[in-house]
Amino acid sequence: MTIEHQTGTTKGRFVIKDGDQVLGETTYSVAGTDKIIIDHTEGFPGSEGKGVGRKLVMAAVEYARAQGLKIIPLCPFARSVFDRNAAELADVKA
Repeated sequence: MTIEHQTGTTKGRFVIKDGDQVLGETTYSVAGTDKIIIDHTEGFPGSEGKGVGRKLVMAAVEYARAQGLKIIPLCPFARSVFDRNAAELADVKA
């Protein structure tokens, strides 16, 4: 599996693929100069049981750490990942 990061001026997304098959995505919005808001995470049909959602959220976390950003996990799935891993992700949660 590979994860691609696609960016725009005010929005971005992480897409996870297995070969040519897209398995899911996490989208975010830029919130000022120091935050991003994860607003949607979705695993597409065929991705069940592969940990796609968590991998996507963690890709956003790695990006935020590298860029010195904080994350607002608005998406219910992202929020659950942050809640279950509160100590590990405290440094990036806004």
